[in-house]
Amino acid sequence: MKSAENSLQEKMDIAEIKEDVIVLKDGSLRAVIATTAINMDLKSEEEQQAIIYNFQQFLTTFNFSFQIVISSRKFNINPYVNQLKRRIRLEENVLLKNQINDYVDFVEELVGLSNVMSKMFYIVVPFYIVESKNQGILKKIFSVANKQKALYQDHESFETYKNQLFQRAEQVSSYLSTMGLSGVMLQTEELIELYYNSYNPSEFEYIDLENVSSLDLEK
Repeated sequence: MKSAENSLQEKMDIAEIKEDVIVLKDGSLRAVIATTAINMDLKSEEEQQAIIYNFQQFLTTFNFSFQIVISSRKFNINPYVNQLKRRIRLEENVLLKNQINDYVDFVEELVGLSNVMSKMFYIVVPFYIVESKNQGILKKIFSVANKQKALYQDHESFETYKNQLFQRAEQVSSYLSTMGLSGVMLQTEELIELYYNSYNPSEFEYIDLENVSSLDLEK
């Protein structure tokens, strides 16, 4: 088991996750924003054209690249069903109790017949140390060939780059809001959970991120 874990770690680009930041082995940083989606089928043709135009503008607005990631996961309906079952036990109205019970049976049968999938949308925002405008100080701190080691050893440098990364993430989140979308930057524990589940898909069915649960995914 340990040899398999070591092999996976060697293949991963991630060196460390700390302070809401993903540190890659080349020393570059990443922030991840979880965002909502828009149901185009519910929009008129004019609204669809406006959305497409805004998305095109979104892709060309920033002077840095970013990744858009879509993750499909089997939806875990158990918490919802368990909540309904608790409601059945507390309900005193016999008719309503029977109706809820029938509804629970319907939901469980529906989920059993087909896989109900949930899609999560993420934007991965990067920052590379070589982008730093203060190249003179940068060279005094460390050589480009040893970016990772220097980043770990110099906490002040890490804070500087982290703040620049977060500024980028805030720019992306702000633009998302102009398109009627919501965005939440994932924190350390959520990032660890996200990447662990991504590399171990057989061990889970659905990611339940606390800060994302309040987002309206059906906009």
